[in-house]
Amino acid sequence: MSLRGFLEQMERQRKILHIKDRVSRRFEAACVMKSFDFEGPILAFEDVEDYDGEIVANVCGTRERIAAALAVEKDQLYNRLIEAWRSPLKPKIVKNGSVKEVRETTVDLSKIPVLTHFEKDAAPYITSAIVHAKSLDGKVENVSVHRLQILDKTRLLIRLVPRHLFKLWSMAKAAGKDLDVAICVGVHPAVLLAASSPVDFGVDEFDVANSFLGDHLHLINCNDVEACAPAESELVLEGRISGTEEILEGPFVDITGTYDVQRKQPIVKVVGVMHRKDYVYEALLPSGAEHRLLMGLPHEALIWEAVSKVVPKVGAVNLTLGGSGWLHAVISIEKQTEGDGKNALIAAFAAHPSLKHAVVVDLDIDVFNLNEIEWAVATRFQVTEDLIVVPNVRGSTLDSSANQETGLTSKMGIDATRPFSKPKEKFDRAKTCVDKRFASIVEKMHNCA
Repeated sequence: MSLRGFLEQMERQRKILHIKDRVSRRFEAACVMKSFDFEGPILAFEDVEDYDGEIVANVCGTRERIAAALAVEKDQLYNRLIEAWRSPLKPKIVKNGSVKEVRETTVDLSKIPVLTHFEKDAAPYITSAIVHAKSLDGKVENVSVHRLQILDKTRLLIRLVPRHLFKLWSMAKAAGKDLDVAICVGVHPAVLLAASSPVDFGVDEFDVANSFLGDHLHLINCNDVEACAPAESELVLEGRISGTEEILEGPFVDITGTYDVQRKQPIVKVVGVMHRKDYVYEALLPSGAEHRLLMGLPHEALIWEAVSKVVPKVGAVNLTLGGSGWLHAVISIEKQTEGDGKNALIAAFAAHPSLKHAVVVDLDIDVFNLNEIEWAVATRFQVTEDLIVVPNVRGSTLDSSANQETGLTSKMGIDATRPFSKPKEKFDRAKTCVDKRFASIVEKMHNCA
């Protein structure tokens, strides 16, 4: 299962916009990506300055495309995610794959069309890479998504958030060793989504990806490091994360569209490069739709699952665009008793600790429609009765307004569900009353508009 196979599928469905004008890797490609960010098509840059190949972007830029990659309907995404997390499936290791078509004799990262995205970026950054690593004893494997700053022709800087890869690196560092990694660019969207999944330490995300893909993911062993890569990747960099060398990383734009703080991060020495002939380079816009969805969608599933345990039915969850796909959630529920809305809010905050503000609404409200959400807050919410405020709790380091020394923030939950203590008809929205014939005429009017 490959990125190319998915692109061919999307091409048949006319979901790809081919950009034939020449663009530069410095700012221009990112500018185009940002202009098509919201619900935009996949972008294929066919004429890139100083590069003979093609760059694709926005592959995972909509929920519909992510659902297509997992071969499910959009309303079944959460179930599919949770099912694969609970039932990972070990992929086969094969001797050869298309990523082994070319093995470079010398490492030269300047040949890769890495983009510079925003005006204050420290350098070009690889943003769509998944990174595979094993513990030194081989018992634990991990796959995760990391940004990688280009330092020179053979070295990168990797941002290690204190999670699973950081733990493996820390274990290797304590043993006086560097950590071998495979940095893979241009993989099937299901592999990217698996690498973004919040599974427990010790669960190999390649196994989750293989479950997503119905046991059709094949891996290859790298040539120069103890790590694996999808056999049909477009590009693989084999490297070692230094246990001794760290330098200041950034500035770089994170999911909120603001610059992350600079901090010392470890250097990756690239020791090998392999790729397909005429490989397609996959780019991902920091703070763009792909960034928000790949990072946020798995946590929507966690919220959905947690809230489902305290109320009879959960309609949908939206980590909103305005909340950067991370800090704000809107959740629709079927309310049966007073207090269900507040229980849902408490469950949501527990499931996603980075969540800052949450709104719970009834099933008749579309959680993806800002006007409907605001209407529910305007007509169904009383601040003295339906507001939850939790001061001085752990939040997200991505929240610029949080205490930058302690990480503490204050959280707010809004219960905008209909109160049972007041007449139901006071909260029902007026509906037009026409027969199916006239409704079909109106639909045709909209289609022609």
